[in-house]
Amino acid sequence: MRNSICLLLACMVFGLIGCKDEPVPKPSAMLRLEYPEQDYSRMESDCPFVFDYNLLAQPNFQEGCNLVLDYKEMKGSIYLSYKPVEGNIKELLSDAQKLSYEHVVKADNILEQPFMNGQDRVFGMFYEVKGDAASQSQFYVTDSTHHFVTGSLYFYAKPNYDSILPAADYLQQDIRRIVESIRWKAQ
Repeated sequence: MRNSICLLLACMVFGLIGCKDEPVPKPSAMLRLEYPEQDYSRMESDCPFVFDYNLLAQPNFQEGCNLVLDYKEMKGSIYLSYKPVEGNIKELLSDAQKLSYEHVVKADNILEQPFMNGQDRVFGMFYEVKGDAASQSQFYVTDSTHHFVTGSLYFYAKPNYDSILPAADYLQQDIRRIVESIRWKAQ
């Protein structure tokens, strides 16, 4: 009986010591999303402006010169709205800034990036919204006398900044290209 107890204790000790693996921390996993390289084309229309857009987007003109660039694979869209300046530039600028800062409740930070192209009379602001806000980017461009275009980036999903960040970064590059390439047609 005594030998059985000793044998049982010895097996338990060796089992606990011998089978114990040292804990090894697992490396952090990062989701790797790859998007196609941007391929741009000139957006020509009856509207008083032209710009470059990514061929991955499907353009859908709405009422007037309002436009949606739909990125179906990314479940997101860039919305563009055109308004003529009719002595109301202060109101248009105020509305565009107010729209951008409505996201401050959910945003962790809003980065303002001014844009100026004096040669082609294109002036504007790009807002990068960080955090779980409804829109990750907002922008406006104007010549301050005749034309005013605003834009917003939205995804068809509940805002989760970490999940949509790769797609938001990709589409923000497209927005920057729109802002940099927009030109006003001669009146």
